[in-house]
Amino acid sequence: MNYGDISPRTNVYADRRLLERAKTNNLLGMFGQVKNLPSRSTQVISFRRYEKLDSTPVAVQEGVTPSGKTLTKTDVTATIRQYGDFVRITDVIQDTHEDPVLQESVDILGEQAGEMWDKIRFGILKAGSNLLRANGTDRTHINTVITADLCRTAGRTLKRQEAEYLREMIGAGAKISTSPIPPSFVGVCHADVQPDIERCEDFVPVEKYSSAMGLIPGEIGKVGQIRFAIDNNCVPFADAGAAKAGAGYTTLSTTGTNSDVYPILIFGKNAYGIVPLAGKESATVLVANPKASESDPMAQRGTVAWKGWTTAVILNDLWMLRMEVACKG
Repeated sequence: MNYGDISPRTNVYADRRLLERAKTNNLLGMFGQVKNLPSRSTQVISFRRYEKLDSTPVAVQEGVTPSGKTLTKTDVTATIRQYGDFVRITDVIQDTHEDPVLQESVDILGEQAGEMWDKIRFGILKAGSNLLRANGTDRTHINTVITADLCRTAGRTLKRQEAEYLREMIGAGAKISTSPIPPSFVGVCHADVQPDIERCEDFVPVEKYSSAMGLIPGEIGKVGQIRFAIDNNCVPFADAGAAKAGAGYTTLSTTGTNSDVYPILIFGKNAYGIVPLAGKESATVLVANPKASESDPMAQRGTVAWKGWTTAVILNDLWMLRMEVACKG
């Protein structure tokens, strides 16, 4: 590990702080199946799934061995990529975690890292083929908001395809850990969708939950078996829908003509896989103190940087659903 101009002790602190701050902006990193990237290995990650056996009843005859079954596996691969950024600093960084310049720089970079990871994962996961539209048969037809009936259809679709409820989420911090949540499917959406969700019949806000155990960051409440959380990285398809005033009410529109179409990702357990943000080899902080050189003779400039590897991959399209809706203006 490259510690730059700070000690291993301080660098471990900085790495941990960056990861903890990154988690707050990394909602989609909390529910994927985790696959660690071993150091000094290939950049291709492989996830393996064994398929269900045929459960057609087979009567066993006396003294006759049945033919049995053969396990069938599916491998899903993804290529990880390295990401990162840095900020320039002009104050001398002391080799201690109390230094405010180092701490503030790491905090800001941590927020950026989490948001960057989340955008990468959203870009991959929104491409799933399991789709439910608020109205019409094409994205260009959409000008209708989310409803309780649409949520029930989404839950029924995932259950019919034998998706399992999520029961835990990955916690924040430099070590991989999980915390329990009540069994449910999770829906992740932009804040613009929140008022329409709250208007749904049978919507239950978080403050009326019987227990606060396992609240998801950004969670606003639930409709049926779907718990909704806000993630503004789930950006809409601008002007991709039908006329914004064509459904009896006005919808949000980027240019004022056609409805913006908002994707809501709804998923169950093991729907997708991630290379985790938490854990060794996931992200490293590098600090360069200002040093005298030909380009910086007065030692006025230094940098604080982060870099790390990540990717995401859909493991089972049937266990993840993209709902596409408009939003009331």
